[in-house]
Amino acid sequence: MSVQDSRRADAESTTTTANEHVGSHLGKVFGVSVLAALIVTVFVLAFTWPTKTSEAHNMPVSVAGPKKAVDQFEDKINEKSGDTFDFVSADSRDDAVDQIKHRETYGAVILAEQPGTPEVLTAPASNSAATQVMSGIADQLTQQIKGQITGQVEQMKAASGGQLKPEQAQKALAMQEKAADTKVAETEVVPLSDDDSNGSGLAVAAFPLVLGGMLGGVMITFLVKGVWRRLIAAVVYGAAAGLSLTLILHTWFGFVQGNFGLVWLAFGLSAMATATFILGCTAILGAPGIGIGAVVTMLLGNPLSGAQVPWQFMVEPWGRIGQYMVPGASNTLLRSLSYFPDAPMAQQWWTLVVWVAVGVALTAFGHFRHNRINDEPEESHDADGRQLGGESAGDAGNHPAPRHRRGGSEVAAD
Repeated sequence: MSVQDSRRADAESTTTTANEHVGSHLGKVFGVSVLAALIVTVFVLAFTWPTKTSEAHNMPVSVAGPKKAVDQFEDKINEKSGDTFDFVSADSRDDAVDQIKHRETYGAVILAEQPGTPEVLTAPASNSAATQVMSGIADQLTQQIKGQITGQVEQMKAASGGQLKPEQAQKALAMQEKAADTKVAETEVVPLSDDDSNGSGLAVAAFPLVLGGMLGGVMITFLVKGVWRRLIAAVVYGAAAGLSLTLILHTWFGFVQGNFGLVWLAFGLSAMATATFILGCTAILGAPGIGIGAVVTMLLGNPLSGAQVPWQFMVEPWGRIGQYMVPGASNTLLRSLSYFPDAPMAQQWWTLVVWVAVGVALTAFGHFRHNRINDEPEESHDADGRQLGGESAGDAGNHPAPRHRRGGSEVAAD
């Protein structure tokens, strides 16, 4: 080796050693830190915003009783509560119960002719927040009845000039005792199971179901090669995940009730819908597709699912939109299968099926699109080796196909 070559090698070695000891540029340090903080902020905002902005409004409640009593009740409640309730007329108590069991309303108020006492029907299995609102109605009615009785006693005292006759005093005392003992009855039409008495189990299970679907899609994307193999893996994953979740939440914990097979199908279809959507996004966009899938399923779908509060409480139209996303549809479907077998569920089943179909279509489209690009004939070159027409070799290298389409062997395997 010449002296010049030796000096060049020493210089390169010194430069390499120096580069190894030089840390990241301060701009990159601050940039990465700010980006990480921004991501955390977005996640916190996405999960807390629906709770912060949600308020009780447009909550469907059945009302049954004499027309005059119903009109007076609705006027008084609307005067105090504004648009909190969306009252639905019921012909009788049985009709109101039927509306609750079909998930048309979250509860009911049954009014009676005086001196009868009203009754409030609740459905704790529908939503704990809605049940608390119905309990608030019962408290209002109780205070209203007590106020009416107290007012009648005061009228008796005023009419007698403050000196009640013995029989009047005895009657007034009986009325005051009645007022003290008065309490509007609350009847649970659809109670929660003994294994999930506060309803937190089913609500808490909503987030792991979303996260599990995402992880399944990501793992299949990076560990399984071949478009058809990936789709088969998504089906197998949905069946296996659905079975394990059903065994835990239905058979073991008792958080979910209803038919074992239908619950299994609901869990499996939910997991597969999220997984195939992740597969489709990555097939179209590559690795950035995982971020798109996370935004749609976790940052939008899960907070808008209505697992914690009724979707009607959310700012319009977000609550309604959430019911057409995988987390919202699966949460509503599982709650109906568990406690409201008479409720219509076609919308939820079809929503999950459509999301699966969208994921499969995106996966297939992304695969065949990149397959067509990779199979295009090479462009001719001039005498100097320059490409004639189309993209240059360097430009083409800047647009690699997703990982599942790289390499001739993988293309053949598809």
